[in-house]
Amino acid sequence: MGPRNGYLAVKRLIDVAVAVLGLIVLSPLLVGIAAAILISSGRPVLYRGPRVGKAGVSFRIIKFRTMKIGADRQGDAVTGAADTRVTSIGRRLRRSKLDELPQLINVLIGDMSLVGPRPEHPEFVRLYDSEQRRVLDVRPGLTGAASLRFRSEEEMLTGPNPKDVYVREVMPKKLEIELAYIEHRGLGRDLQILLATLTGREATR
Repeated sequence: MGPRNGYLAVKRLIDVAVAVLGLIVLSPLLVGIAAAILISSGRPVLYRGPRVGKAGVSFRIIKFRTMKIGADRQGDAVTGAADTRVTSIGRRLRRSKLDELPQLINVLIGDMSLVGPRPEHPEFVRLYDSEQRRVLDVRPGLTGAASLRFRSEEEMLTGPNPKDVYVREVMPKKLEIELAYIEHRGLGRDLQILLATLTGREATR
């Protein structure tokens, strides 16, 4: 087994172990959030949206629902700072990133990893050039280098056309960061990103 295969094998073992432990330890919090969503805005509690994973394979990302029912049919796949589709509790969940916790299930079943490029909606993956498509060579992550740099992404998506801002300004910068991560990824880098995610700091390059 070569160094790269060894890294991937250990990375997968860590993914499974942390996902299982996380789902067990966080179960009271997960149940509490689910109950709050159910009481405030009804069912469904979870949102399963289309994303593109490793090798271009589509999967359903699992999140706590933060938007009004049917919101994905009422506007763009991009959520701006003033998007009226977001519920009041959803706004708080998105700000704290707690809506992302159910993605531990995606990590457990192998759709995602703990660390990697964030999975993108198919609508935007279709816009990637050949170089940018290299992010699809690896398993997408629950967190990643670009996620840390763009913690407040929604606040950047203002104006009459947040989708245009995302495509022209935000997405290219995120992909540049993700490609740099792929070039230098390893267990040390992954641990640094995980710790930065948990502490709210930005990982050094």
